[in-house]
Amino acid sequence: MSNNTNFHPSTFLLLGIPGMEAIHTWLSVPFCLVYLSALVGNFAILFIIRTDSNLHEPMFLFLCMLSTADLIISTTAVPKILSIFWFHGREIHFEGCLVQVFLIHSLCSMASGFILAMAFDRYVAICDPLRHSTILTPRVIKNLGLAIFFRGVLLFSPQPLMLRWLPYCRTNVIPHTYCEFMALIKLACAETRTCRIYSLTAAFLTGGLDFLLIVCSYVIILYTVFHLPSKAARLKTLGTCGSHVCVILAAYTPAFFTFLTHRFGQHVAPHIHIFVANIHLLVPPMVNPVIYGVRTKRIRDRFLQAFTFHKL
Repeated sequence: MSNNTNFHPSTFLLLGIPGMEAIHTWLSVPFCLVYLSALVGNFAILFIIRTDSNLHEPMFLFLCMLSTADLIISTTAVPKILSIFWFHGREIHFEGCLVQVFLIHSLCSMASGFILAMAFDRYVAICDPLRHSTILTPRVIKNLGLAIFFRGVLLFSPQPLMLRWLPYCRTNVIPHTYCEFMALIKLACAETRTCRIYSLTAAFLTGGLDFLLIVCSYVIILYTVFHLPSKAARLKTLGTCGSHVCVILAAYTPAFFTFLTHRFGQHVAPHIHIFVANIHLLVPPMVNPVIYGVRTKRIRDRFLQAFTFHKL
């Protein structure tokens, strides 16, 4: 094996969460419930916004795009995680692992882009309300969605190609619950500096840059809000941003923790890193529909109306 510089294992073995194997079965219960909640919540958001023309506004259309990305992210990772927890189905084909890497990373970047687009909507609605409908036209919304989609595809499609070119002559065991770019890089027995630099650059050009632009937009929003004449107007305007701020915190807090521990957290226990990485994939798709369903009166009323109708 050491003489074969082009060794590619036919399968990888996903260990799950190392150090917590004894409670994998118990962990599967919250994982399964969170996944089912994400499916129900996001499909409900898509159905409600699709069937109610009054909700065909930029913020809710971007929310639909975010819900679609969240659904695919969850479905890419969670079924395999549950098979590891329930049936010890640790094997994943090499090509399937590369597909999972591409889908998870590209869709996470798309989700970040949609959150940025929602921040842009709040910026225009608060700082230039008279031009909101002329700036964010249906065509502009469509083009923004396509730009975010192609950005994710173009920036992260090289990752599986890089991983395919690398030799894996150490082991085929991945101490993780799903295939992740950096987890596979650590298994390669070749120089991976270029791959690591590309990964850092792609991460900055998506999540990092998106977060900086979101912060800038909210600095301008806060400046505008605090120059409003009355306290009631300031509170009402800030209230329109509450749901979006919660979504930002849910998405970026575990994402930054995962990113930083990969690069600088050599002393962080592996099971903590992997557990937070799973939270990054599982929790935002579940809480995003809840946040907008609870805090947005029109979505909440539409949901209650549909629930009451079916009950009758």
